[in-house]
Amino acid sequence: MLRLFRRWRRQRSVNKVKRGDGHALKPYRWTHLLSRSLFYAKLHEDDGIVHTYAVDVHYFSEEETAELYRDGKHYATSKLPAVFPVPGGFIEVAISTYGLKRMHFVTDDDSEYQLYPDRSSTEGLRTRFDRRFPRASSVIGTAAIVTLLVSLILGLPQLAALISQIPIVEEYLGSFESPFVLSDWLNTTLLTAGISAAIERTLMLRNHWLIDMETNWWDGW
Repeated sequence: MLRLFRRWRRQRSVNKVKRGDGHALKPYRWTHLLSRSLFYAKLHEDDGIVHTYAVDVHYFSEEETAELYRDGKHYATSKLPAVFPVPGGFIEVAISTYGLKRMHFVTDDDSEYQLYPDRSSTEGLRTRFDRRFPRASSVIGTAAIVTLLVSLILGLPQLAALISQIPIVEEYLGSFESPFVLSDWLNTTLLTAGISAAIERTLMLRNHWLIDMETNWWDGW
């Protein structure tokens, strides 16, 4: 049943895909570090040749879209979250509040492989750091998880208490008193640390429904 639902949802996203116009893929520049993600996949096609597919995401564009390129030429476009049919399966793209949460090639038998980032991109720099300094990278990743969990434990009760003070909410549900009441500077510190941890998670394309709950409010998946 779950597999059927996933296929239905995937097909719904495929229906949003539009044919590309053939324009050339722009190279990644350092000025794009905060505004663009670029990932690649090399796929075999029926002609026996390996073709390079690239997925380009601009975060501050008027419409949230993903652009697919084949061998450097614009091949297709779709609103996010996007599912592009490609030889052997699909490329799935989704974003969260702070960046990418999914950039994977899913085969016809449902095996998944993450696309590799452009070396000059923010994700590419983070991946290179992970390969060169695996222990330090692991510590950073663990710290991000702990920070987000602490943020949820301390932040959600305070948010619930704040919402319960709204007259219509208090009338129907009653008031709620948070067991945690932090000072403004502690809440600001917690918020800043949480944003940094969320960005770290997105750079590594790591996403968990609980750990990354606060980064997924506007996600369509």
